[in-house]
Amino acid sequence: MYRDIVDFALTTPAWLHTLAEVGTDAGLFIFAALFVVCWWRARHAPARDLAIAIAGPAGIVGAYVISEVLKLLVREDRPCRGGVVTIAACPPAADWSFPSNHSVIAAGAAGTLMLAWRALGWVVVPLAVVMAFSRVFVGVHYPHDVIAGFVLGLALAPLLALLMVGAVTPVVRLARARLSAVG
Repeated sequence: MYRDIVDFALTTPAWLHTLAEVGTDAGLFIFAALFVVCWWRARHAPARDLAIAIAGPAGIVGAYVISEVLKLLVREDRPCRGGVVTIAACPPAADWSFPSNHSVIAAGAAGTLMLAWRALGWVVVPLAVVMAFSRVFVGVHYPHDVIAGFVLGLALAPLLALLMVGAVTPVVRLARARLSAVG
């Protein structure tokens, strides 16, 4: 399946190659911007809602760290190291393939943003899927790397964020109380 996708990708127009390479990282910036909007929306909401918006990025970082540990344990070579012609340059030799960190981050961002703002689901889930698929399209990951990363991010990031909400909510209440006392 990997070779079929990569071979097809090579037949597509150059602008699509550029979009696929740049789009994965650009999508991460879109997610970051959505988190800023989410925090802004939640600034006057109940403390728990703001705590979820704050804990979301921390949950993504936690899922990312777990994916990095998995990469070190599994140590799967990138598919592009096998002499396959790909759109993207193959990452360096010590940069392992399984699971896809881009997929972990994209799916984790989608999952945690939906915790904080459910209405975003119709935007963030398809964006995360496209970002994850682009890693196979440009040739730097096998499909199973992307699927595993997506499942890992979608499951762990929201779970880790929810586990932090209990600690973050009292901090939000305290900060609000101090800010209202000052103002």
